This record gives sequence, C-alpha cells and structure tokens, in this order.
Amino acid sequence: MPTKPRSPHREAAAPPLARAEPLAAALPPLLVEAERVAATVAPGLHGRRRAGVGETFWQYRRYEAGDMPRSIDWRRSAKADPVFVRELEWEAAQTVWLAVDGSGSMDYASARGLPTKADRAALLALALAVMLDRGGERFALLDADPARALPPGSGRLALRRLAEALERPLADGSAPPSALSAARHGHAVLIGDLLAPLDETAALVSALAGRGVRGCLVQVLDPAEEAFPFRGRLRVEGLEAEGEVLLDRAEDLRAAYVERLRDHRAGLEALARSAGWRFLVHHTDQSAAPVLMGLYQALDGARAHGTPRP
Repeated sequence: MPTKPRSPHREAAAPPLARAEPLAAALPPLLVEAERVAATVAPGLHGRRRAGVGETFWQYRRYEAGDMPRSIDWRRSAKADPVFVRELEWEAAQTVWLAVDGSGSMDYASARGLPTKADRAALLALALAVMLDRGGERFALLDADPARALPPGSGRLALRRLAEALERPLADGSAPPSALSAARHGHAVLIGDLLAPLDETAALVSALAGRGVRGCLVQVLDPAEEAFPFRGRLRVEGLEAEGEVLLDRAEDLRAAYVERLRDHRAGLEALARSAGWRFLVHHTDQSAAPVLMGLYQALDGARAHGTPRP
C-alpha cells in the first residue's frame, strides 16, 4: 500500500529550540546578556510618548479650561457632544548619547566571579539601549575612537552594532569622548568609575550642558574600591602606567582613602547638580537592575522637562 508522501517543509522543520540556538549563537554575548537584564528590569516596557510640541498626531482628548481654541478639532467635535482637542506627540530630542569609560582603571575586579568595571559599564550601556529601543527612542555611542563611535539609531541592527563596538578593544591611550558629536538638546549618559581628576569630568559635562544636553553620570566601582578592605602588606599597581607602591600596613590608609573618595564623590554630585544632571552610583557586586531603572526614570524625567527641538 503506498504511503502518503511527507511534506518537505515538515521534514525540514526542526524543533523551536534547535532553530533558536543558532540564532542566539550568532548574537554578541553582551547583547544576549543585556536583553536578559533589560527584560528583568522592565518587562512589557511601553513607549514614552507624550503630548507636547510636535507635528505627529497622538490622540484626542476632551477640551479643558486653558486649552488654546486653535487646538480644537472641530470635525471630530461635530460627531459628539463633547468638544475634543487634537494632541500632537512631543518631538523633543529623542536620542540618548551613551559614553562608556575606556580608561585602564576600568579593567579591574577585586575577586573572581566579579565582572570588571569595564564589563559592567558596557552591560549597563547596552541594556539601557535595549530599554530605550523598546520605548521608541534612539541611542548613539559617544567615543573619541572613531572605530567605536556610532551615530543615532534604533532597532536590532543598531543594537548589534552597539554591542560589537562595546566589545571591541580600545585604542591605546583612549581619550574622553568629544561633546561635539552629541546633538543639541539631546540626552547623555556617562558611565565609568569617574575617578579621573574632577576638572576633566567637569569639562566634558560643561561642554555637553552648553549644547543643551541633559543627562546622568553613573559611577561604577568595584566593592573593594568603596570599602578598601585590605590589611597588612599590600602592593598597589596602577592600571594606567602610574607605577606601583608597596604598603606595609594597608589598614592605616583606610580612613584617609574613604574620606578622599567621599570628597571626590561630593564633587561629582555638585557637578551633576549644577548642570541639571543626575548622579548615580553602582557597585559591580550588585544587580544591574536598580541602577538601570533609575537611569531610565531619570531620562524620562529629563525628557518631560526638556527643551523642545526647534
């Protein structure tokens, strides 16, 4: 008895997991992890559209006292008793410029199992980009190295390019990013240990703020850099060619170190406050979720009070 021929499509079909694995393997590992973190922070994230100055129709709503008569949509209002206002979507600058510190001091982790500060900073930047993309925003990478700098974009291809740029080795002596690449009245997020002299960070923030850019400073530190838990004889080697120092009793320096770090952080907080920016701190032994949510909310608040694009 002849058998019914099997469909070639059914024969070629593979289990979903078998089909998904090659696709996942083709993605940069950093992007896979960033999407996992972003999904943990804000599952089902919706766009951040709101009413404001713009040209794109958003929604109708009922007329309220104080609304301009020219905003009334008479054709829509003629179909029902209430008077309706036509709201437009706010088109303030929607690109968030990301800058990730590439200095040698970022290549540090105090214990096995902890990510380096560079790895965590890259993860924060990319996970934030994933969240922005889901919210209908664009993102870009600010970097002095032209091989890493990326123009504004959105979507899967832009995310993949960002992941590849963040995983690319930095040029020796990588300089701080230039503020000139950032569009006026946009937003910026600077992620790093921010341990450079305060005047260097201030110069970059001031240049960005001078272009009407609002944003956030995110200080990423290893827990050992925060608490300085070392005791006894300790050799300290600089990660940026500063040489090395041998300490006989590391614990004797703890109080002075903690005080100096506190003063430096107070300077960063004052700098951010004077520019109308936010300042956040993250330690590499903590979950990335809280600081990511704080960043997203800070950007949302900055956008709500930002200056519309001319």
